[in-house]
Amino acid sequence: MGPAPAGEQLRGAAGEPEVMEPALKGTGKEEKKASSRKRTETRSPAEGLLQPVKLSRAELYKEPTNEELNRLRETEILFHSSLLRLQIEELLKEVRLSEKKKDRIDAFLREVNQRVMRVPSVPEAELTDQAWLPAGVRVPLHQVPYTVKGCFCFLPPAQVTVVGSYLLGTCIRPDINVDVALTMPREILQDKDGLNQRYFRKRALYLAHLAHHLAQDPLFGSVRFSYSNGCHLKPLLLLRPNGKDKSLVTVRLHPCPPPDFFRPCRLLPTKNNVRSAWYRGQSSPGDGSPEPPTPHYNTWVLQDIALESHLQLLSTMLGSAPGLKDGVALLKVWLRQRELDKGLGGFTGFHVSMLVAFLVSTRKIHTTMSGYQVLRSVLQFLATTDLTVNGISLCLNSDPSLPALADFHQAFPVVFLDSSGRLNLCADVTASTYHQVQHEARLSMALLDSKADDGFQMLLMTPKPMIRTFDHVLHLRPLSRLQATCHRLKLWPELQDNGGDYVSAALGPLTTLLEQGLGARLHLLAHSRPPVPEWDISQDPPKHKDSGTLSLGFLLRPEGLTSVLELGPEADQAEAADFRHLWGSRSELRRFQDGAIREAVVWEAASMSQKRLIPHQVVTHLLALHADIPETCVHYVGGLVDVLIQGLKETSSTGEEALAVAVRCYDDLSRLLWGLEGLPLTVSAVQGAHPVLRYTEVFPPTPVRPAYSFYEHLRERASLLPRLSKPCPAYVEPMTVVCHLEGSGQWPQDAEAVRRVRAAFQLRLAELLTQQHGLQCRATATHTDVLKDGFVFRIRVAYQREPQILREMRSPEGMISLRDTPASLRLERDTRQLPLLTSALHGLQQQHPAFSGVARLAKRWVCAQLLGEGFTDESLDLVTAALFLHPEPFTPPSSPQVGFLRFLFLVSTFDWKNNPLIVNLNNELTAEEQVEIRSGFLAARTQLPVMVIITPQDRKSSVWTQDGPSAQILQQLVVLAAQALPILEKQLMDPQGPGDIRAGPSKDVALPE
Repeated sequence: MGPAPAGEQLRGAAGEPEVMEPALKGTGKEEKKASSRKRTETRSPAEGLLQPVKLSRAELYKEPTNEELNRLRETEILFHSSLLRLQIEELLKEVRLSEKKKDRIDAFLREVNQRVMRVPSVPEAELTDQAWLPAGVRVPLHQVPYTVKGCFCFLPPAQVTVVGSYLLGTCIRPDINVDVALTMPREILQDKDGLNQRYFRKRALYLAHLAHHLAQDPLFGSVRFSYSNGCHLKPLLLLRPNGKDKSLVTVRLHPCPPPDFFRPCRLLPTKNNVRSAWYRGQSSPGDGSPEPPTPHYNTWVLQDIALESHLQLLSTMLGSAPGLKDGVALLKVWLRQRELDKGLGGFTGFHVSMLVAFLVSTRKIHTTMSGYQVLRSVLQFLATTDLTVNGISLCLNSDPSLPALADFHQAFPVVFLDSSGRLNLCADVTASTYHQVQHEARLSMALLDSKADDGFQMLLMTPKPMIRTFDHVLHLRPLSRLQATCHRLKLWPELQDNGGDYVSAALGPLTTLLEQGLGARLHLLAHSRPPVPEWDISQDPPKHKDSGTLSLGFLLRPEGLTSVLELGPEADQAEAADFRHLWGSRSELRRFQDGAIREAVVWEAASMSQKRLIPHQVVTHLLALHADIPETCVHYVGGLVDVLIQGLKETSSTGEEALAVAVRCYDDLSRLLWGLEGLPLTVSAVQGAHPVLRYTEVFPPTPVRPAYSFYEHLRERASLLPRLSKPCPAYVEPMTVVCHLEGSGQWPQDAEAVRRVRAAFQLRLAELLTQQHGLQCRATATHTDVLKDGFVFRIRVAYQREPQILREMRSPEGMISLRDTPASLRLERDTRQLPLLTSALHGLQQQHPAFSGVARLAKRWVCAQLLGEGFTDESLDLVTAALFLHPEPFTPPSSPQVGFLRFLFLVSTFDWKNNPLIVNLNNELTAEEQVEIRSGFLAARTQLPVMVIITPQDRKSSVWTQDGPSAQILQQLVVLAAQALPILEKQLMDPQGPGDIRAGPSKDVALPE
């Protein structure tokens, strides 16, 4: 099947930047109407909840039809659940073009074809003589150097062809881009136009002349220039219709040469087509040294030649297979949600379309597969295949004149050859981007294999912007500084190959340098270059330094993140010289305890918050040493929110050390309690029940040692009374500790008697701690306060059967029944559930060191919104724990900053009305038990609180949210989180500096002061 003329081929744009989210949201007017309806309608208590469908008995037991049986059988084979099938079908309906819009686009394309063919010719002139260009249009190309040989004349295109995903039926809403190839007549081109950017100059002039005439046509509401996937040597002309259809479609005009004009052997990755003498303005050295190859330059020419052949290949592979088209559409949504298809170096929809074609040709995908199966197969291939090491090829020709894969691996970081065997489809894809694609594919496969109920939502509906995905983010600005980097690293061949694009030339060496320096601290490094915005035809094209900001994201390993030592090789090894070259003056010889003398680098970091920011020191040192980028050009975003959980007198610590001191003191007290002699019953368990002991207290208590001159000593009461003439003493919050005693038949069976026995134990406990360990104690009927090392611990003696005794209800006839009472539930929560929760979250902190900072930031923010009274500490700690135990589609946070952003996202997007938040502590709940919990939740929804949090110890009642929040408070929190998240993300992604992150533009949304 060959390409058809523009009026008849109507479906497509390969690699267009589709954006998912706007297509899935209502318009502003619709939202206003919906909100007004909410105010006027009266709501029943169960309104908005998912209700079971009621069927009559006849409908309920009616035999399934043949069509229903076939659909069930198909669902069982092609999907893993009926729900997933329905979700995918609805998504595809949402992103596909309607037939009405296709007809309107087809009509517009026919008009474009007619207008383009009527553009008048221009007589031949030298390439450097551009006086014929009208004053209202500029050449959309940086002509550096300006002098170049050759002549140019304009003639209408020999053929106008629609190419790409619109024709194939795989383009997705909302931004529909249709690529149209304009085949330039042979008379315009000359034999050596492949040299020294002559072809690209003619291509740009061709577009400039077209733009001038089309801009005067009333059919077009907008005529602007843009770049093809960010490549500044390949501008495009963007045409949009006038009137009400101005946002219907964007037609992108691609001038291209006749298919057989350039000799393919001159465009191999080992050939040079940009002469050094012309580009650098210097005469040839004359020493016989070969010209450096220009693989990227050659690839950009080949891409224009292969536009129609790629369309033919995809039409053959995908044309009669709707499942393959659905799979490509799903993969485009997957890429868009992860921002993997942005700008130069991205992994675009065109790449996944060709990858599907490759897997079909190798019989790893069958044309009868469903879209979901295609999605799985492609993700599985990406997760297990490293194209930076082992490239793949669509070429079935065994011609010995074709270059080998090894030749392409020497020229490009990622290799995927088309059917000609000469064009690397992934020439512009960087190694960092492909590794990020692999990483995301592995996460997605794990999510699909888990068969989670919300897998579809996490896989295809959850956006993953860089600031919310990576632990630390670095912005390099101004980009003009990268010119000095190219000089320092001697990247002249790369600059020559990329046509002076110093950002692209320096990007690969910079990422390699930082990956080497961060070493074991780094799990993944990714970069983000925002697409260059389109520009008016009367303006010069944007310069490289104006193409936004280069942002680098670091996904860090928590196990190696806080190490202050970079251990190098021994001094007499050959690798020692490389280590010294990498680290420069920071490297020094050190003798270690085992007697070894090694090269080493030691970083300055005293507190945990400073250790988390060691990558900042590494990055700034390496960039200044090797890339000539000073610290003033490096805007590092990793700990900007840490200030919110620093104490009043702290400037370098976020409180982890103070929490650790308190926990160590508790451990010492626990050992003392275990070893007490003289208690009638031995201690069976000592458990903490306070936020400090699970590392989630926003501001940890500081040890206070009383100054005795400030007090009067009351000997008869063994107490200190503050003097009226002295300042008020500091308040020390007691930390609750639950002390369980062993069971015994001597315990009474009456609730009041049990309380009196416990009071006796409290007195005896204080007496023994004072006698045996010299601790100051104060006993009451319900607890014993102990002062140890400046901390106050409130020890509560517990008897395991007391809650059951409180449940016993005696009838007038003497019958005993068990019934929950407020007192029994409260005692059960305080003496059993709270200590178990504290213990589990303490273990989570040991596993994920960032948990403490995230939980404290979350509580700090909630209290700053004046909503702290509506939420218990435990409920907010559990919401935070869910970010670490169920991080999908992300990885567990390694920094408080990214964890806090995800907290805001979770709170603002979770469906609290129709779903429980299941926090699977210690992974105790099986998948079957979680399904059962969700079923029970729906059945009992009206009796449950508005915010339901389920744990393995609390599977039905959501004990931590029984007393709050109310529906109004929860809704207010959701609204505030939804407003705060984009404000904070925008501030953190601003390379000019986040300003004051404690207050956003709106007075209604603020971070704590």
